[in-house]
Amino acid sequence: MVSKKPLVRNEKPVTPRDLVSLATMLAPGALFGAGLVAAHRGDARYAWLADPGRYPAELWLIAAAGLVATAGGVGDWLFHRAFVTVGPREHRSHLLALATGGLPLFGLMAAASVLPRPGVLLVPVLVVVLYTAALICFDEFVFHRPRCRPVETLFHRLLVFGNGVAWLAWVNWCFVRGGAGA
Repeated sequence: MVSKKPLVRNEKPVTPRDLVSLATMLAPGALFGAGLVAAHRGDARYAWLADPGRYPAELWLIAAAGLVATAGGVGDWLFHRAFVTVGPREHRSHLLALATGGLPLFGLMAAASVLPRPGVLLVPVLVVVLYTAALICFDEFVFHRPRCRPVETLFHRLLVFGNGVAWLAWVNWCFVRGGAGA
């Protein structure tokens, strides 16, 4: 086993860039919730949102898994604020995954969530998910595996597992049960 380099305390103050990084991690969950509230106000197909007893099981699973992912993401963010571990190449890898995978996926998911026939976006959603998964795997195997401490690995696993379960719950709600039209 390769020995890990000693952790170096991050002495830099929190910058606006750091806060943007945290906000981009929290944005999908917040935007999903805001989107549901906005849809409820303008679309009769979302009338069930007024009664939590009528929420589909998938919505509860999205919320629970999203909390797991958020805990992992915030833990990872705090770890990186405490210790310097992310180099410029890894940072570029993260930005690439977010900008070319995560953002387009969120847009496709938002569109599919409100379409009367969400199945028309199933293939594009799956293509972007596979692409994003490949970018995440690259990041994990090239940057994280050789240097991550167990606690950081735990944060990454919580983040990936939570997001994966939330996404699968959304897929079931949207493509199997018919989404808003169900």
